[in-house]
Amino acid sequence: MRLSTAQLGSSSRQLSTSARCFGRRAKIRPVQEALHEDRSTSGRRRDANVTKMDRFQLAPERYAGTKTNIKKPVEIAYFSYDSDHNLLPFSDASLKYYYPVLFNTHHTDRNRPIDLSIGFDTFRNRSDSPDEHLDGLLDTLEQLERRQGSKLDVDVITWRGMMTKILTATYEDQDGFEMNATCFQDTIFVEENHEHKLARNGQQNSFNRRGGPPAEMFQYWGYKFETLSMLPKPWAEVSRDVIEAREQEPVENYSQYCSIVKTGIGSTSLVIGGEVDGVTDYKPEDPEAPPRWIELKTARAPVSPRDRQIHDKKMLKFWAQSFLLNVPKIVIGYRSRDGFLENLEELDTHKIPGLVQQHGQFRWNGNICINATGAFLQFLKATVRGEGVWRIRRAPGRPEIEIFKVADSGVGDIIKPSFLAWRKELSA
Repeated sequence: MRLSTAQLGSSSRQLSTSARCFGRRAKIRPVQEALHEDRSTSGRRRDANVTKMDRFQLAPERYAGTKTNIKKPVEIAYFSYDSDHNLLPFSDASLKYYYPVLFNTHHTDRNRPIDLSIGFDTFRNRSDSPDEHLDGLLDTLEQLERRQGSKLDVDVITWRGMMTKILTATYEDQDGFEMNATCFQDTIFVEENHEHKLARNGQQNSFNRRGGPPAEMFQYWGYKFETLSMLPKPWAEVSRDVIEAREQEPVENYSQYCSIVKTGIGSTSLVIGGEVDGVTDYKPEDPEAPPRWIELKTARAPVSPRDRQIHDKKMLKFWAQSFLLNVPKIVIGYRSRDGFLENLEELDTHKIPGLVQQHGQFRWNGNICINATGAFLQFLKATVRGEGVWRIRRAPGRPEIEIFKVADSGVGDIIKPSFLAWRKELSA
């Protein structure tokens, strides 16, 4: 797909991925020090200390009418976090197996919705205060490279959460985001800007405290639904008592199974890591075999047109998350306003964009999302070159993504020292 300079954004620099990237580790200046902001009479934010600001335009109509090639995501590595959140590279210890939540067991009246709030007082909720950067992903990739005896030849390495924000950016403009990026040995590494994440979470918690359940309760309902829907082993290896006791099982979010895939969007190759909720029946040994992943979500059942519009916007994120890791199935647990699970809906990921186009109140186009993402990744490769650290920023309500430099040297804290040392050892 050939893209014009206008499509790529305001930068006039020519695309190139051959520039040598450097890797000395340096501290990124806090955003308060790096940026002194003011506003023009139009309300547009300007950053006085930023010498160059590149902007990528997000208007959906820019990306209609073309088709971007996609390379199927294939798992190249995986890891687990155990119940204490210790990293276990190439371990499936925390892999879960889907078995639908039961509405009609001997202890459950089929007409009584399941209370997702049960057990909230014993919830082991892991704090999001520590900044984990790309550490779990890079530790596992180091083990992969040691096995292969060579480094991964890829344009971008990041978490799925970052790519979800990019993939949905043409239609989702309310939350905004900030990321950090650096280029090392011809690969761009992208992480979330942790300070911005904590500030955003604090704002959301404050908003939820004004009325209704606290933010922690909404979060708990999602983890409770996962606990009700998953087994620690395949169904044939689990007793009926274990299956029926899931409603009383303690809930925690320390343990996770994460898949690492290699994929491509347009001309950009990517390695993406992300948590997978579980599998149906078994995980195929052949990574090229059709995947059996399943994603679990909770949502309010839409009733009014306004509810439907909100739900369709959630479906954009649901689709994007699963699309990026090649998760074929999504199960939505519909709940009441006060957290009672009422029914289930199973969806094929690839059919969601068509369903929204046909019946949605908030209509988004998956092809436009993919086209814009392919164009943005080319723009990113043209911008993040050489040594230093960049900020990738989408302000709420703004029709553009900004990229600007926040450190002239090093890689910040994005790439951990042990991975830098490994790459140095590998290239010696």
